[in-house]
Amino acid sequence: MIEKGHFKGVLSKVQISKFRLGLAAVVAVTGVFLSACGDSGTATGPSGDPNVVAAKVNGKDIKLEEVEKGIKAQAQGAEANLSPLELASARLQVLEQLIQTEVMFQRAEKEQTVPTEEEVTGEMNKRRTASNLSAEEFQKQMTAAGETEESWRQNVRKEMALSKLQEKITGKVEAPKDSEIEAFFNGNREQFKNKRGAQLAAIVIDPANSGQGDTTTTDQEAQLRAKEVGQRALSGADFATLAREFSEDFDTRARGGDWRYFTEEEMTQVFGQGVAAFVMGQMQNGQIVPQAIPFEGRYLIIKLQRKVEKDEDRTLESPEVRPQITQLLINARKNLLWQSYMAIALNEARIENLLARKVVDNPNELSGARQAPVATPADANTNTANANANTPSNANAAANAPANAATNSGSANTANANTANANANR
Repeated sequence: MIEKGHFKGVLSKVQISKFRLGLAAVVAVTGVFLSACGDSGTATGPSGDPNVVAAKVNGKDIKLEEVEKGIKAQAQGAEANLSPLELASARLQVLEQLIQTEVMFQRAEKEQTVPTEEEVTGEMNKRRTASNLSAEEFQKQMTAAGETEESWRQNVRKEMALSKLQEKITGKVEAPKDSEIEAFFNGNREQFKNKRGAQLAAIVIDPANSGQGDTTTTDQEAQLRAKEVGQRALSGADFATLAREFSEDFDTRARGGDWRYFTEEEMTQVFGQGVAAFVMGQMQNGQIVPQAIPFEGRYLIIKLQRKVEKDEDRTLESPEVRPQITQLLINARKNLLWQSYMAIALNEARIENLLARKVVDNPNELSGARQAPVATPADANTNTANANANTPSNANAAANAPANAATNSGSANTANANTANANANR
C-alpha cells in the first residue's frame, strides 16, 4: 500500500491502495466461479453434511456447502495446509461475507435492482467469451470449482444486483458547492502541485479470483493472457477497448484502463528504478511498456497517458483540478452513504449465524484448540512431525492469506479504495 499524502481539509486521509472492487466488496466470495481448486478433505464440513445450514438471513438459508466453496475460492488450494482451528476460523470469516452478500441482495430485491434473466445471460456469455476457453474446458473449470450452471448464474445475478443497488442508492449524492471545493483546495494545496511523473493507464490480469470478473485462474494462465493482451496493445489495438474487455479489475475495466498519476518517486518505489527510468526517460505519451509488469500478485499492461517533465504548481483554474476535487468529494460522499446504507441493512436484518453458535456452544470440539498429546518414545518422531504441521505458528502464513482475504475484501476497505480511485484520476 502506498500512502498518497494527508489531506487536512474535508478528508482526513487518502491512500493509494491495491486494486480493489469499487462497489461493495461483499461480492468477492460470490463473484466469478473460476478459481483454483484443491481437495481440502473437508468438503462436507464439520458435520459431514454439505446441506447443513450455516446461517439464516431473514429466514433464507446459507448452506455450509456455499461456505466450503468460498474457502476454496479464497485459499486457492492452500486450504489443505490449514489446521482444524484455522479452517474453522476461515469458515466463519467466509460465512460473514456470505451473510453480508445475502443481506444486500435481499435489499436489491426490495429496491428492484435485480437484473433480468436476459441481462444475466448476456453477462455470463460475455465472461465465457472473455475466458478464451473452449466449451469443454469451461465446463471442466466449473466442475472443478463445484459450480453448476444455475449456481454460477445466481452468483452473477447477485453481483449485478448489488452493483445496480449501489448505483441507485449513491445516485442521490449531489455535486459539492464551489465553497466546498475551494475549502478543500485551500486545505490541501501541497497535493495539487504537479510533481514530475506520469499518468498511467493499466490493464490488470489477476491469477487469483478476487470477484472482479476474473477469468484467469492460475499464474501460468495470467502470464499467457498478459502476453497476448500486451502484444495486441503494442500492435496498435485501442487500449481502452482492450481494458474494458480484458482487465480483471472493476475500476480499470470501467474506466477503460485509466488508473492514476505517479510521481517519479512513487514509480520508483512501486515498480523499481528500471521501470521508472524507462517511463520518464525513454517513453513518449501514448506508448505501451513492452512487457507485462508484476504488481501485488497481478500482471499489468501499462500505457503512458501523459508525462510531466518538471514540477509545477496548479491552481483551481488549472485544467483538471476543479473536476478532480469535485469527483473526489462525490466519491467520498457516495462511499459514506453506501457504508451507512449497508450498516442499516445489516442492523435491520434477522441474522442467525448457526456456525458461530456451534463454536460458542462447543468450544472444545475443534482439535486445533486442544493441547497436543505428549508423544511416547515409539511414536515420538511421527507425533512431533504432526504437531509441527498443525501448530498455528507454522501454518499462519498459509492460513492468514485465505482467512484475511475473505475479511479484508469486505466493506471496511471500500472507503480507502473509492477515495483512492477518486484521487487516482490526477
